[in-house]
Amino acid sequence: MEPAPETEILDLDNLDQAEWNEYAMAQAWGDGFPLVMPTEDLVERFVATCHGDNEPIPAMSPRRVIPTLPVMAANAVMAGCRPEYFPAVLAATRAVLTPDYNLHGSLATTHSCAPMLMFNGPVRKDLNINCASNCFGQGHQANATIGRALQLILLNIGGAKPGVMDRSTLGSPAKYAFCFGENEEESPWEPFHVRRGFAAGDSVVTAMPSEPPHNINDHGSTTGVGILTTIAGTISQPGANSIYGSAPIFIVLGPEHAQTLHRDGWTIADMQQDLFDRSAIHISRVSVENQESYANMDRVMLNDRYPMTATPEDILILVAGGPGKHSAYIPPFGFTSACSVRLSHV
Repeated sequence: MEPAPETEILDLDNLDQAEWNEYAMAQAWGDGFPLVMPTEDLVERFVATCHGDNEPIPAMSPRRVIPTLPVMAANAVMAGCRPEYFPAVLAATRAVLTPDYNLHGSLATTHSCAPMLMFNGPVRKDLNINCASNCFGQGHQANATIGRALQLILLNIGGAKPGVMDRSTLGSPAKYAFCFGENEEESPWEPFHVRRGFAAGDSVVTAMPSEPPHNINDHGSTTGVGILTTIAGTISQPGANSIYGSAPIFIVLGPEHAQTLHRDGWTIADMQQDLFDRSAIHISRVSVENQESYANMDRVMLNDRYPMTATPEDILILVAGGPGKHSAYIPPFGFTSACSVRLSHV
């Protein structure tokens, strides 16, 4: 029987930041950006924000290791989180460990997907999660580091190392961090989490393995039907994983587009049905080889068209962003679900 490997004890008090980063990068613990030193004091401060949370955490693919709070906290520290962000990181981890999320498949795939995190409820204001202008971009610590913390957890606990277990052909910038909030204040409809059965006062994170957002530019349309025509054409992509039809897609409406659609009387259900019908891809746009492949997968066609989702309800619509006549399409990994988890500690 081989002896157990020795545990290396690091004296972080005697390392400066540069030395720590050199060591951490040599261990392949990082994503290429500098990492904050996870000192015992910092890790304990993070863990303290979740004391009393005794809900079991499932094993994490692909290594099938059960994450512990201190190890997850260490990764959140390294990502640059504040202690008060850690309950959001923990909830996001639980969301991607939901069986329907298909974490193992989303990490082993050659697709470029990464965990998309979208927050609803009071946590958006409590943590200053950006929901408005540039919500998919830089400039907000919570968006950048909560998303990054989950990625480091998947890397260092799950073992999703690029080129080893993370088999993405091209990857994407979303693999650094992809985290935002719904702009509930400028949405003319009920918030996304309320439509999913949560209370308005609940803080909720929704996770789905997806591509980065695809911009939808429509400065010309002045009617709801015109905007939906542009959106339907944008999401009708033969090369998107959405064509497999077993996963939901997200449509993120900018507030200006949302107000026009609401003014013209469009409900969420009406928009879902319209986009489901008008985004379906005619077989003339699909190669013969792919038609044969989809037939072997029992891929459903309706009137010689491939719908982009299994049902209209799988087109998930919400409002985010700031001024400007832009919206966004977030395509999924092909075999997954959008998984929502309520935060226990905020």
